[in-house]
Amino acid sequence: MWGYVSGTSQTPKDKKDGKYETELESWEANNSKIITWINNYVMQSIGFQLAKFETAKEVWDHLKKLYAQSNFAKQYQLEIDIRALQQDNMSIQEFYSAMSNLWDQLALTESAKLSAFAPYTKRREEQRLVQFLMALRNDFEGIRGSILHRNALPSVDSVVSELLAEEVRFMSQSDKGKVDKGILPSPNSYVLDVPPFKGKSHGKVGLDEGSFCKQKGHWKAQCPKLMNKSQQTQQSSQWKPQSQVNQSKFKNFRPQAPNTNAVTPMFDERKFVSGPSLDELAE
Repeated sequence: MWGYVSGTSQTPKDKKDGKYETELESWEANNSKIITWINNYVMQSIGFQLAKFETAKEVWDHLKKLYAQSNFAKQYQLEIDIRALQQDNMSIQEFYSAMSNLWDQLALTESAKLSAFAPYTKRREEQRLVQFLMALRNDFEGIRGSILHRNALPSVDSVVSELLAEEVRFMSQSDKGKVDKGILPSPNSYVLDVPPFKGKSHGKVGLDEGSFCKQKGHWKAQCPKLMNKSQQTQQSSQWKPQSQVNQSKFKNFRPQAPNTNAVTPMFDERKFVSGPSLDELAE
């Protein structure tokens, strides 16, 4: 079928040949089939442009002029895609497949002589290994460091094999952690949580320095400021206002009941002697 696209398979021209009509019919059928395949794989807007062409070679040449890129432009785009690719949430197998696809496309831009040159292929393999290790997640930092410290660098395939085994180990540890978490009761948060300290934060205190007044020569127990403060606190707790003292003194006072047995003095009119009046004294 490629001969119809490249132009090597052309329409039969010898009309005198007895097989001319049969060969022409077969050629037109295959040519129409290839054009249909191309139309099915391109956008509808592009397919409208291809309707004016009659042969598969004309269709292919038109598309080649519009969308064919040089090897350098293709290589440039592939290099960007390789550096942008990261493992993220992909598994090792998925990540290796995606990276291998880009490597294979980049290898197609190389010449046959360059691909057969042994020093170049060795250098290319080392470059691929570096690209692969750089894009791994931090979960594989241990195995990545061990590989980079080896004198003889392994191939990409052997590194992928080690990473697959490491991935299986990670998954088994994760499953074990889930099982342990389901068996063991989770500690209560109110038992383990410690409330934050809201008081004053004190700095470091020297061996010969009081922690209360920050002065040297004594400790907190012998601090004069603290002792004076405690004495003032005791005096203030013992002191009471005068009104409170008087009230406490008469708190239990009860007035005495009147004595009914006491003798009330009586007034004796007989003992009263009347004196002279004021008019008599005036005379």
